[in-house]
Amino acid sequence: GWHRNMLLPSATMQISFLKDLVTFRNPTSSFSFIAFLHASGRLPQFVNNQDFFPTRQEFHQYLEWAQVRVADRIAYGSEVTSIRLPPGALPEQSDRLRLEVADATGRVGRVVEARNVVISTGLVPSMPEGTERDERVWHSSEFLEKYRRMNPGELRRVAVVGAGQSAAEITRFLYDELPHAQVYAVIPSYGYSVADDTPFANQVFDPGAVDDYYFGTQQTREAFWRYHRNTNYSVVDDEVIRDLYRRSYDDDVRGVRRLQLLNLTRVTGVKRAGAETRVTLQVGPDGEVRELDFDVLVCATGYNGMEPTELLGDIDRHCLRDETGRYRVERDYRIATAPEMRCGIYLQGGTEHTHGLTSSLLSNIAVRSGEIADSIVARRVGRNAGRAVPAKV
Repeated sequence: GWHRNMLLPSATMQISFLKDLVTFRNPTSSFSFIAFLHASGRLPQFVNNQDFFPTRQEFHQYLEWAQVRVADRIAYGSEVTSIRLPPGALPEQSDRLRLEVADATGRVGRVVEARNVVISTGLVPSMPEGTERDERVWHSSEFLEKYRRMNPGELRRVAVVGAGQSAAEITRFLYDELPHAQVYAVIPSYGYSVADDTPFANQVFDPGAVDDYYFGTQQTREAFWRYHRNTNYSVVDDEVIRDLYRRSYDDDVRGVRRLQLLNLTRVTGVKRAGAETRVTLQVGPDGEVRELDFDVLVCATGYNGMEPTELLGDIDRHCLRDETGRYRVERDYRIATAPEMRCGIYLQGGTEHTHGLTSSLLSNIAVRSGEIADSIVARRVGRNAGRAVPAKV
């Protein structure tokens, strides 16, 4: 699945369909979104729609269609619990890594050996400090699953925390789905900030921008974040912002207050009070503290970065770090390692500090994945130069 719990009605992609799994690397690939539309019999209809941004539901279908074609190479219901060198081996003596793989029950069921490993475990949901998830307190990553377990008629007061796209979309969804309920939007800023998706700003997601960031000075890197965070982080599409404002204005016209926007407000505490959730809020520029009771609290508060240290175990000591303790990563997304380490450890994500804004985004996934694959092959060929040994990944 791909963000199954955020496939809200009418929610659309924030990037062009051309930034699919393959097109920027190989426009003729049979794994493209266009190929999916053709196979689904919807290509003419999609073209007639005149829209670069398909719904998330349709893009989810595209990814399912693509994975079915490679499902024979995928071990579902499996989790790598550790990456180690073979027993007794030193880094300079082994060109293999040993992956222990657990099944769905958590038992280690098998061992896989590989010359190279690409770690792509994704981001980790982030909650407000001191807030724990339960049946009434959710992270946006589990929204639809948890919502469908509830009786909508019993939800009278719900709150959504956060100022990004997911927060705004969930607020809109709850307002529309629960016409009898009050919906509170808890926003740390003064209001939702619009995402900059204008053509010049969007160039920050071009494949070439990765080089500008990677090889740039510290001043250049800081400028990337300072000027272009608003292309992706804690920002909302203009259309969603206007939808919410229109609903808020309609409330004023009708003399009701169903949509409550609590701006400049932060969650400082959450505790259960019977069937309700009591939320402590620090409100406004004066820091007034209020307590409100909600039937459900949804935290659309983003994600923390991928951290593979625990997975790597003892191998981690062979991985080089910068002065701030973060992994040093080469341009081909390979973790820089001590000279004795012969195996390759690559990162898909977790490289924002070296490769910039697109490191965990779909925008550059086709090129990024291709660069990793090309690197693995090139390093193997280079190692076998002069020997009649075929390259194997």
